Parts: sequence; structure tokens; C-alpha cells
Amino acid sequence: QMQLVESGGGLVQAGGSLRLSCAASGRTFVGYAMGWFRQAPGKERVFIAGIQWSGATKYYADSVKGRFTISRDNAKNTVYLQMNSLKPEDTAVYYCATAPTIATFVRKLPLDYWGQGTQVTVSS
Repeated sequence: QMQLVESGGGLVQAGGSLRLSCAASGRTFVGYAMGWFRQAPGKERVFIAGIQWSGATKYYADSVKGRFTISRDNAKNTVYLQMNSLKPEDTAVYYCATAPTIATFVRKLPLDYWGQGTQVTVSS
């Protein structure tokens, strides 16, 4: 079993920034890609950013490209999402997940482990 715990959400004004963290524990974290998803009220959960184990390859959805940055610290078993220039449409519950590769996220394949989510609210 792997446990994923997100933190760092909150209320911020449009144009502001937040940094989300996702700490992994339990089974090995080694070699796995990590991803961030979000789910707005009444909408499906969507993949927005992913990073492979080495950190050399990253993926961003068009909706966040240029504003969000994903990173990871494997020594701390933690993945981060730096969110800048936030917009009201970024309001959602943000989740992290793990998978063998980023392609698993992109192809919407089933995932075994999810965090509980952290709420991000961006006011206009």
C-alpha cells in the first residue's frame, strides 16, 4: 500500500500563487511517475501535470502550461505543484497520484493510489 497526502491548498485571489505538496509513504516510491489532477465541482477529474521518476520529463495540460510547475524531491518522497498566475477557473480539489509512467496518466489508465485531495479556491 502507498499513502499519498496532499497539502498546501487554500483561498487565494486571482493572480496569486500557491504551492501544493504531496507526500508519499508506504510502499516504494522509487521509479514511479507522479501526477497532479484536479476536479472542479460538477466536472470530471482531469490530469494536469506529471513528472517521471528522474524529473527529466514533465507533462502539462494546456490549461496550466506556463503557469504551473511540477517538481519532486525523491529523498523526501514528495512531489510539488507550484501554481502561479492563478485564475478563478483553477478552483478545484487537487489530487496527486502515482503510476509507472506519465503515459499512464495521459492515457487515462486506472490508477491504484490517490491522495485525499486539497481544495484550491481562487477568488476573482
